[in-house]
This record gives sequence, C-alpha cells and structure tokens, in this order.
Amino acid sequence: MSLPTGFGLPVLVTACAIVLGGLPFLRLAAAAFAPGWQFSPDAALAEIGSRAAITATLHTLETAGLSALGALLIGGTAAIMLGVTDVRGKRPIAFALVFSMMIAPQVAALAFLSLFAPHSPILSLFGLSPEPGTPNPLLGRGGIALVMALHHAPLVAITLWTGLRSVPQSLIEAAQMEGAGPGTIAARILLPVLRPQIIAAALLAFVAGIGNFGIPALLGLPVNYLTLPTLIYRRLSSFGPAGLPDAAALSVLVALVAGLGIIAGMLATRRGGGKVEIERPLQPFWQLGRARPLVTGGLWMLLAIKLGLPFLALLGEALTPALGVALTWQNLTLDKFAEVLLRQDVTVRAFRNSFLFAGSAALILALVSIAFAYALERRMGKLRRVVEVVIELPYALPGVVLAIACILMFLKPLPVVGVSIYATPFIILFAYLARFLPLALKAPVAAMAQIEAHHEEAARLDGVTLWQMLRFIVAPILAPAATVSALMVFLVAFNELTVSALLWSSGTETLGVVLFSLKEAGLAGEAAAVAISASAVILCAMLTLDLLAKRLPQNVLPWRI
Repeated sequence: MSLPTGFGLPVLVTACAIVLGGLPFLRLAAAAFAPGWQFSPDAALAEIGSRAAITATLHTLETAGLSALGALLIGGTAAIMLGVTDVRGKRPIAFALVFSMMIAPQVAALAFLSLFAPHSPILSLFGLSPEPGTPNPLLGRGGIALVMALHHAPLVAITLWTGLRSVPQSLIEAAQMEGAGPGTIAARILLPVLRPQIIAAALLAFVAGIGNFGIPALLGLPVNYLTLPTLIYRRLSSFGPAGLPDAAALSVLVALVAGLGIIAGMLATRRGGGKVEIERPLQPFWQLGRARPLVTGGLWMLLAIKLGLPFLALLGEALTPALGVALTWQNLTLDKFAEVLLRQDVTVRAFRNSFLFAGSAALILALVSIAFAYALERRMGKLRRVVEVVIELPYALPGVVLAIACILMFLKPLPVVGVSIYATPFIILFAYLARFLPLALKAPVAAMAQIEAHHEEAARLDGVTLWQMLRFIVAPILAPAATVSALMVFLVAFNELTVSALLWSSGTETLGVVLFSLKEAGLAGEAAAVAISASAVILCAMLTLDLLAKRLPQNVLPWRI
C-alpha cells in the first residue's frame, strides 16, 4: 500500500535527512562512547583528556580565536566600506573578495608560503625575500592565524552585508534630519543595530577556523604545530583503522567545540529581536568626497595582499624551472603545467576525479533540492525546523568530523545488501552529498518561498499526481535556482580537502589531496601549477554564475551587493 501524496514526500525527505545528517553522527558517538555497542566511555574520555588532545585543543582555540578577530576587523571594514559608502568599483571588489574565499584553504596557504619563501620570485624583485636557508615566517601559530583571518574575512563581510539589507533606510534618513553625520550614524546606529550580526559573523569565522584543515596542515604540520583536525589526520595516517577509536573521540571533541560556537551564534542572532518591516532597504549614505580614491585604493590594496601577490608568487613558482631560479622572461616555462595537466597520471586522475565527484554531487543535489524545497516550504509544517537542523549538521560541523563518521558508518558491509563502499568513490560522493545538501537548498528554498501556491492548487483540482506536479510545475519554476545550487556546490566541492583527505584511497585522489601530497613531497612547483589550474576552474564557475544572476532570486550570489 503506497503512502498518501500529502504524507509520502515529507516522510521521504525526513528519511533522507536522517540518513545524510543524522546516522553518521550517531555512529560516531556510538564508536566513541559505546565501542562494541556497550556503553564504555572511559577510553574516549582518556583520549580527550590526553596531553596531545589538550595541546591540540589549545592550539585550535588560539588560532581560531585570533583568526576570528582578524577576520572580523578585515571583513567588517570591507563590509562597511562597500555597503554604506560611495566607493568606486563595488561589484568587482566584492567579486574578488568572495573569489578569494572560494579557492581552497590549502591553495591560499600554499600561495602565502610561496610569497614569503626564501626563494620567493615576487619578493626577490623588490629585494625583500628572506635570506636563503631561513625558515618560512608563516610556519606555526602566527602564520596559521594570519592566513585563516584573511581567508575567512569574506565570511564576515557576507554576514554583515546580509545584516545591512535589514536596516531600513528611514532610520538613516531620520538621523540625517537630526543633523547626524556619516561617522555618527555608523557608530551610533549601524553598529548597535548590527551587533547580533557582528557577533554571529565573528563566531562563524571562529567555527570555520576550528574546522579548517588545509591551512593548519600546510603551515602547522611541518613544525609539529597540531590542531585537532591535523591531530586526527596524523593519528589515522600513522595507525590506519586501528586509530579509529581515538579519532572518533577527538572528532566528538571537535564537534563539541564547534557546536558551542554554532549555538552561541544562533543565540546572538535570535537576541537581535523580531523582524522589521522594511519599505526601502538601506542605500549608501556616506559620501567620501576627497577620501574616495584613498578608500578605493585601500580596498584594492587589501585584495592585492590577500589575493594578488600570493597568487603571483604561486604563478612565478609554477612558471620557473626550479626553486631559486630568477623570474625572467628567458626562464619562463609551462613545463610544470604540462606535467600536472597532461603527463603525470596521479594529477590527471585527480583532476578527473574532482570534476566527477564535484559534478556528480552538484547534479544530484540540484535535482534533489527541487523536491526538498517543495516539501520544506509546502508540506513539512512544524517538523520543518527539526528536519532543517538535521540537514545542516554535516555542513555546520567541521568536515573532519563528517569524514570520521563516514568511515565508521561504511567500514563494514552495509546491512541487507552486504556490500561495503569503504575505500570506493561512493564514500566520497556520499560525504559530498551530506555536506553540501544545505548549500544546495538555499537558492531553491528562497525561490519556493516567493512562489504563490495557486498553481499547485489548480493542479490538484485537475487531479495531477505529486510526481507530475514536481515535474511539470515546480521543477520549471525552480530550475534557475537549482542551477545556481549546482554551480555553488561545484565551487566548494571541486577543491575540497578536509573530507577527502581522510576518505580517499588509491585511484580516488582529489585535487586537494594531490596538492597536499605534492607539497609534502617537496614538489612545490608542481603543487603551484595544480593550485593555479584549480583556481582557474573556480573563477570560470563564478563568472558563469555572475552571468546567470539576472535570472536568479535576489541576494543568492554573495558578491552581488
């Protein structure tokens, strides 16, 4: 007997949410505190209280805290300048700022390592390169905090841009009528009104810092400065499956620390009060006058430091034949690009795998998001918020937690079918589907909320089935938003490292894994070529999204301010 139409879709969506967002973390908790399905938390508590775990926790908290403060300062300043002033070139500046966040963290770390290396071709042009043989100044705590602050600053800016859209223009006009200047309005009106978003943005950057693997791996592992994600990686690399119980306990610790930050951010947002009816959104009110070129130049200088110079250094490393060779027209060569794109089997396979995994996840989630968006917006009722929380778990918690959960979930053959997907491409695909489903839902859910229900009501009166309604009515309307979802998922999945670093096996290497391996093997030039090529793919995807912007719901693309 089939389920009624009004009941079947919510049940199916809830079941998918549990499989993707609930079961992996329940399995993780069981492995940590009930090994063999017998409650015995002693081993997990001992691992959590070990000297290595405490040290890694302190390292995680200090780098995440310092980077969050830096990201708040950098991203907050950029958000205010782009949101309320008449600075020139807002769209390209915002695009470049978001692009710097969309590239993989390990690419950002590799770029800064190249910039400040003793053989740096860029600093050598200005006579500023460190002395040969000196250690890279970015290795260790300070470098990790600095690069993460720059990398996560756009998260803060995007959060504050969203907050600025909720400020009514009438509030600013009332202050101007009372004679308040731009500085007074910003200090006494905008900052107090945006306080919940400011706190939420800082906590978002903090949580991102806790779960970041690529930057601490490249800048911390060489000097044995371990954070919790890199400690888990080292345990699994050293002990293999035998290290899973310890890794599970450490993953629970990471989830707990990140979860506290997530909950604090949610509470800060809720305390902001109820919704305000906005007749006119906030418009730029700060006329910079003679300071306009200076502020514009400052923002471009920020982008040069954050994006331009590091990538020039990375490009120089990829174009020179060997480390330490001067960057001149005579020495330029594309041999490293040819090596990683055409000749080297592992890098060619990594490009193919990344396209395959990211593309498959993007396509599947784009199709699934249509049914999910319809169910959440029209059919879930009071159950909606619970289902959304379960769906958001894999995206909100650090990727290393999801990776360990997937290993534990699929290490043994699956019930009924008796087949294991561990060490196959399907475990990576499952992890991508679980992690990026919340991202895939943002645009379709936003679009579904703007659609009136009379089309569906008319279809029901005509006796159409749920499948027919989704296929012929809902899907065509949500197709542009689903396309955006697919491209956004592809953007973040293509260079992903945190999840795949623990799930890959021979033959399923991704670009993030190969880049990390090349750097560890001392092949910095080849790693730079991989990083530049992967970033070019991300840039093309973002430009495609920007071209589709006019056909999309408002405020879906974060750089369209």
